[in-house]
Amino acid sequence: MFLLLALSFAMPKNLKSQIVEIGATGGLSYYWGDLNPAGDMNPSNSVGHFSNSKPSFGGVIRYYQNLRWAFRLQYSRFYLESSGEAANLQSARNLAFKSKVNDAAFIVEFNFFDYWTGSRNDYFSPYIFAGVSMFTFESTLDGRKLQSTVIKDVRYNTHSMSVPFGVGVKYGMTEKFGVTLELKMHKAFTDYLDGVVDNIREVAKIEPFRYKCDWIGSLELTIVYRFNLPRNEVCHYM
Repeated sequence: MFLLLALSFAMPKNLKSQIVEIGATGGLSYYWGDLNPAGDMNPSNSVGHFSNSKPSFGGVIRYYQNLRWAFRLQYSRFYLESSGEAANLQSARNLAFKSKVNDAAFIVEFNFFDYWTGSRNDYFSPYIFAGVSMFTFESTLDGRKLQSTVIKDVRYNTHSMSVPFGVGVKYGMTEKFGVTLELKMHKAFTDYLDGVVDNIREVAKIEPFRYKCDWIGSLELTIVYRFNLPRNEVCHYM
């Protein structure tokens, strides 16, 4: 099995034309952090994936280098919210937040099977992906807007970076249209998506989230339309 995987990396099949896809994405988004400590060692404070999930949407541009490797640019709009009450945090029952996140990501995908949208033979594949993103967020905690500021000599910015990664499946529906379904996690490099800055955490006696930084999760369905950018050879419909 490991030999086959190594061969798939070493000898990818090339496409006879450059394939570019554009598409629209919709799904559900949720967050892990101080007000939703999923995976915490205390089960009573762990409410799990998709707790307080909200809609998300976005757009994607994907380029296939060959049948196994693809690269994409993706814009996502996430809506996040939670509360101490929903997360069973007795000391923070009165705290509640909402956040709007605008995320721009560059992502690399690896298909486990040969795949391209429009193929008669290679029309399905599971895949994994990882990348990097930059995002801005607008958060309110108990109705008060969190802004970039300095508290106790520490700057709390309303923009940050993350590492998105996850798994998904691709399916070619027709010669031009395909669909993907994926579960994605963003490891954010900020602990303040929820607006729970250090002084609020101290007053509410909230233990810091054990992963230190907040996370964004999403389940996304994407419908794409394929364009061919011709090379010297004609791309035959397989």
